[in-house]
Amino acid sequence: MLFLIAFLLGSIGLNLKAQDKLFTPEDAAGVNPALFAAGMSQLQWMANQDVYTYAEGNFILAANPKKNEADTILDLSVINKGLISLNTDSLRRMPSIRWIDAESGYFLNQKKLFRLNLTSKDITLITSFPQDAENIEIMLPALNAAYTIKNNLFLAEGEKHTQITDEIDGIICGQSVHRNEFGISGGIFWSPDGGKIAFYRMDESMVTQYPLVDVSKRVAELKNERYPMAGMTSHEVTIGIYDLKSQSVVFLKTGLPADQYLTSVSWHPESKAVYTALLSRDQKHMKLNQYDAASGEFVITLFEEKEEKYVEPLNPMFFVPQSKNSFLWISQRDGFKHLYHYRADGQLIRQLTSGEWVVTSFLGFDPKGSKAFFMATKESPLEQNAYSVDLKSGRIVRITPQKGVHRTNISHSGLYALDTYSNATVPRETHLLNAAGKSLRLLKQAENPLKDYKLGETSVFTIEATDGTPLFCRMIKPIDFDPEKKYPVVVYVYGGPHAQMITESWMNGANYYLNYLAQKGYIVFTLDNRGSDKRGRAFEQIIHRNLGKIEAKDQMQGISYLKSLPFVDAERIGVDGWSYGGFMSIHLKLNYPETFKVAVAGGPVTDWKYYEVMYGERYMDSPESNPDGYLQTSLINQAHKLEGKLLIIHGDMDPVVVWQHSLSFLKKCVEEGKLLDYFVYPGYEHNVRGRDRAHLIRKITSYFDENL
Repeated sequence: MLFLIAFLLGSIGLNLKAQDKLFTPEDAAGVNPALFAAGMSQLQWMANQDVYTYAEGNFILAANPKKNEADTILDLSVINKGLISLNTDSLRRMPSIRWIDAESGYFLNQKKLFRLNLTSKDITLITSFPQDAENIEIMLPALNAAYTIKNNLFLAEGEKHTQITDEIDGIICGQSVHRNEFGISGGIFWSPDGGKIAFYRMDESMVTQYPLVDVSKRVAELKNERYPMAGMTSHEVTIGIYDLKSQSVVFLKTGLPADQYLTSVSWHPESKAVYTALLSRDQKHMKLNQYDAASGEFVITLFEEKEEKYVEPLNPMFFVPQSKNSFLWISQRDGFKHLYHYRADGQLIRQLTSGEWVVTSFLGFDPKGSKAFFMATKESPLEQNAYSVDLKSGRIVRITPQKGVHRTNISHSGLYALDTYSNATVPRETHLLNAAGKSLRLLKQAENPLKDYKLGETSVFTIEATDGTPLFCRMIKPIDFDPEKKYPVVVYVYGGPHAQMITESWMNGANYYLNYLAQKGYIVFTLDNRGSDKRGRAFEQIIHRNLGKIEAKDQMQGISYLKSLPFVDAERIGVDGWSYGGFMSIHLKLNYPETFKVAVAGGPVTDWKYYEVMYGERYMDSPESNPDGYLQTSLINQAHKLEGKLLIIHGDMDPVVVWQHSLSFLKKCVEEGKLLDYFVYPGYEHNVRGRDRAHLIRKITSYFDENL
């Protein structure tokens, strides 16, 4: 008995000793790779085969879902042997390989494109890109590539390189447009048959040049950023089609007004037609149009969507295999993002999914085109799971069985899925699943990277907004929490569109910085207010034309809850946020000075008329059509309300929330005789990343330590 007690006490002691580590600022900055759950490198399906591959050290392994064993199909020495034979430097680690078919793949290294033959083990140099080549888009299986150099578009067909465009400064081809809004992440779109390239051409020569100053040189250098502010002249975008055979370009006749937005660029499977969504400058009216790929002529408007506040197309069309005459479209027209099945002529076949949940991404079809696969929040707004839906019956099957946030890759056959997920208690797991949602094999279970760290308790719960809407909250308690004590609170806020701070993922979506604050003795509280993501149109659009008002109202419901807790020191509440969160942090400080003793705001929007056209006018309309909204939401106009401690932080090269925001607020505070603290990170853009982020964390934490 004494031995058992001694053993138990010893075990408890070992466990306590094992969990006594605390985060350093470097850990909190996310630069310690040991603190991230291990995953599987290069996990993917081998083209259209039901075979998955992954990298392990210097080897690539392949496995069939029906077998338990994986076989080595490639090792680094084979690649290096081939590279040396081509008079190319060998590699120290396995390159990122993408499969063309069951026998071949390709990889990029040092701006060179190589083809790999698994059977012969041969490595072939396909082409060498110029060192300043960017935005490389590769067409399979030919391995032709389109790319950009500065503002022009080029084509590589083997070692033959062709310049497609020859534009002057201020006109950009083949790159992302509309400042990456509307789901746009690139500007090159290969046709399915590889014979044509659609590309964006953006004329921003009429857009105001915004001065950014690089102070790293002895004589500071001017770096202009073409930045269209809300209500001002925007750029004009068109879509070109380059024909590889004729070496000619035609432009889609998308018409006027020229400052409309073009997104959701899609090709018909037969490569004869191109589609794009035309969105009006005020973002309230969208047309999905078809154009002839050979002439650029307008063919038909498939359908239109109109909204009182805004329409926001974020995805291309997804053509159903085999039929070529129907496609899926993601729309929020019924209040939640769902899948709609259309004929190619624009006739609606049916709404495929419905309910008070949102489709978050599209994963593909089975080969027959009978089922579609997608990610959605059907189980909970905090989760993302994979599902299939039958295109005829509408029957939905959940594929990912475990609670959490999933990243899922469906095999070409539609019979299997590679799934990686995490939740509040699972750092990361990767499973092989079948289409019915059964786990066939646990491929990797990550060890808890924080097992030796002392963490505060994290809880997730809901409170109600003033209208009864449930709002998700997350609280991280200090380590060694004592309910008899009173603790200061740091409210960590974002609050803006397209962001969700609280999820059913590892650490419930919190980062190491927030847990670092909890280790320093703070209660760390976050609330996803109305206006944030994945809750449907009414929830997200209620902030329209008056940003900050509803969000702050919801945040104050969180404050009321905090003040009801006996262990919260209501006299010591601070707020911290970046970007939209910086806007919210200052907004809360100015309007509720009796509540927030200390505020920290990074890269803050202080007046929406200084923000860019696409985002600013979507959520605020233009300054001309909503003068009262811009007046009321301007933090500069409210600077006279400042009381207590406020720290503003900004990068002097910020091209997103330009430096003028915080400088204008600072100037107004000087005029009003208001004192505040201000810190600049020279050379940094919209955030501080890398090892210098540890400095940022020290700066913010010390400010709370000294003043809260």
